Amino acid sequence: MPLQTLLQEIAQIVGPEGLLTGEDVSARSTGWISREPMEAAAIIRPRTTGEVSQVLRLCHQAGQPVVAHGGMTGLVEGTRTTQAEIALSLERMNGMEEIDEAALTVAVEAGVALQTIQQKAEAAGLLFALDLGARGSATIGGLISTNAGGNRVIRYGMTRNLILGLEAVLADGTVISSMYPIVKNNSGYDLKQLFIGSEGTLGIVTRAILRLQPMPRSQCTAVIAVKEFSALPKALRELGGALGGTLSAFEVMWNEFYRLVTTPPARQSPPLPHSYPYYAIVDALGSDQTADQARFEAALEQVSDAGLIEDCVVALTAAERKAIWAIRDDVDQFHQYRPWFGFDVSMPIPTMESYVAEVRAKLAAEWPNHVCFVFGHMGDGNLHLNVHVGSGDHQSRARVEEIVYAGIGIRKGSVSAEHGIGMEKRAYLALCRTPAELELMRTMKRALDPNGILNPGKVLIA
Repeated sequence: MPLQTLLQEIAQIVGPEGLLTGEDVSARSTGWISREPMEAAAIIRPRTTGEVSQVLRLCHQAGQPVVAHGGMTGLVEGTRTTQAEIALSLERMNGMEEIDEAALTVAVEAGVALQTIQQKAEAAGLLFALDLGARGSATIGGLISTNAGGNRVIRYGMTRNLILGLEAVLADGTVISSMYPIVKNNSGYDLKQLFIGSEGTLGIVTRAILRLQPMPRSQCTAVIAVKEFSALPKALRELGGALGGTLSAFEVMWNEFYRLVTTPPARQSPPLPHSYPYYAIVDALGSDQTADQARFEAALEQVSDAGLIEDCVVALTAAERKAIWAIRDDVDQFHQYRPWFGFDVSMPIPTMESYVAEVRAKLAAEWPNHVCFVFGHMGDGNLHLNVHVGSGDHQSRARVEEIVYAGIGIRKGSVSAEHGIGMEKRAYLALCRTPAELELMRTMKRALDPNGILNPGKVLIA
């Protein structure tokens, strides 16, 4: 079927506002990093799961490639499209049902922004535990499809731990609805897991039932400074034990990153001097602000007396807590060093120090004036590295990637902790996946998308 004929049929399904072409496509950017004009044959904007099903059925029959779009905050080119592809945006599917306050669940459509979910849960005295810097733009469908992590993984887990039910549409238009609002469901294969983290290559997520938590009644936050890396895991362990399961975040910042986000033009001021090699934001969520604050400060004093931390600032007000977290979230400062290459990797915590030293030594050998900002959710083994070497050409990027990923396999780590694979990491997936695992992934792809129309060229190299 000719593309224009296909688009005419699709327009009959989604209506005139559901089909964008020409300048309406190029006016959008490809993502948060590149900001380049989008290329696509069209952007389709369905309003319902039924419309998604009809659109995919037509595209499956025509062999037309389709790439699902959410909030476009991804970092691995997982939503990049070409002139030959159709973008399927879930932006108009942004409905939320009423929160079930007894079951602690809420059903949402894929296009709802994370911050909207958080705010609605908070209004009901509840918490949706997933949180990350792009909360205002990132949509739940994209977060599910990439199995996003964020700031609270050490307490609440990844996105997949917060999903009870899921609805997705297969390449041929078949709707798979596993919308069960229950925690324990041991009735055969857990089909929703096929789509969580599959980056839109096996099906397009359209709805989900999210697991909520009672809203914590206290929050305690501090910034600590540490002289040696070896003290960080020890401090993490001691604080975790002393805080009795309330520890929710342990965000580590290497000196260069801390300086970047607490020096003008950054808006944040440094709560601690710039003279320490490592810093960490410690956050705990509990039930009694007065009692928890006292326990929090006592725990910090305990690790200080043990010689594990050199300095510390404790937030005493909500405004001070917000200011501390603004330091960690100010990733826009990387744009001072365009072009930059961003990475998210994971590995056992004891191997992190040698890994960062190894990467920096290799970068310095080829680019003496390079910059490497390191920070991350160290409590769950996740590091982010943002590298600037001057040039942004393909050859430089490829070499930086080789350096960053070279030490992952030997440390039993992953080339992607939470951002997914997309196009950027396909060539390196074999560093953390066995040949048998990769072949099983290809088998699943062939079974669910035999014509290869869903997000082609992403995650797997055929």
